[in-house]
Amino acid sequence: MNRSLDHPVLVEAGPVKLEGDLSLPEGARGIVLFAHGSGSSRHSSRNQRVARALQQAGLATLLMDLLTAEEEAVDARTAHLRFDIDLLAERVVGATRWLARTRDVSGLAVGYFGASTGAGAALVAAAELPGVVGAVVSRGGRPDLAGPNLARVQAPTLLIVGGSDTPVIGLNRQALGLLAVRDKELVIVPGATHLFEEPGALDEVARLASDWFTKHLVRPAPR
Repeated sequence: MNRSLDHPVLVEAGPVKLEGDLSLPEGARGIVLFAHGSGSSRHSSRNQRVARALQQAGLATLLMDLLTAEEEAVDARTAHLRFDIDLLAERVVGATRWLARTRDVSGLAVGYFGASTGAGAALVAAAELPGVVGAVVSRGGRPDLAGPNLARVQAPTLLIVGGSDTPVIGLNRQALGLLAVRDKELVIVPGATHLFEEPGALDEVARLASDWFTKHLVRPAPR
């Protein structure tokens, strides 16, 4: 298992600072930024589990809140900010630019892992940063919320959906057709529901994500 340097960070994303947890395995050659789903945070147990698998594969991870503490308090009452895809995408773009300025990770290839509404935000951010984002993975996501931005995404994109998550399967199939990038794929995990709570389901998500990011972010070491 790779040794990892883990520490809390304050991510400067435009005019706000957001709390995050940065994990940097020794010798990491890529970093994955997590965009959590509606009503969630950097403490999402599912995202943390996937992040650990990516770290074991030699990838750095940044789990971060997309809203400030004050915004989260408002959203807990109104539930409207969690669906503000443009705002969430701005936060992801800001965090990506922060990574480019941050010592030890500034030279790493960047990928996005989005869950639920966070997947829509991640794809909008990827469309805004062509040539910067090397890969995107969506877990039980709403890529359809990226709307017309899907046609501008240049990063290889993997959409993962549970086989029992019927409405979201349809939305992901539509989004797949709108993605113009050549390297795209939809994988349906048999028997899994929206949160992938079934035995082995989340492990399969972690394996698929690790393979995708390793393929598209990790450049072969020079001989």
